[in-house]
Amino acid sequence: MDNKEKQTLVTLITFIVIFTGYILYVYNNYVVGDAEILNDLKFCGKAFLIFIPIAILAQIIIYIVFSIINKIITDEDLPTKNDERDKLIELKAIRVSHWIFTLGFLLAMGSLAIGMKPYIMLIILFFSGFISSVFSELTKLYFYRKGF
Repeated sequence: MDNKEKQTLVTLITFIVIFTGYILYVYNNYVVGDAEILNDLKFCGKAFLIFIPIAILAQIIIYIVFSIINKIITDEDLPTKNDERDKLIELKAIRVSHWIFTLGFLLAMGSLAIGMKPYIMLIILFFSGFISSVFSELTKLYFYRKGF
């Protein structure tokens, strides 16, 4: 497995674990006791804004740990340069991610248009961001595997 594939796989697994863990934490600590808290847009906004730095910090820590473990096992440094192939794969992954998030955004706005509660819109946006990120990493993995 190529180093880029390993990095992509680690990013994918890490993001899924972080997202799932955070959702379970918020659900078990706040929503279970008071389901009406979802109607509080201030709570939803805070929950989303707190997730962003947690995810970024966790990703940085995981990359550092991954680099150290990779260096110990393979005695190779991770490549720091991206060639044209890497850039093309990144652009294709961004395009997939963009379209999935755009679809999620349209679904979120559609949920408001048909009269659903605002927290449904926020949940759809939150999950569309998650799904677009996962599909972005899966797209990278697919193209690295395909040899494109």
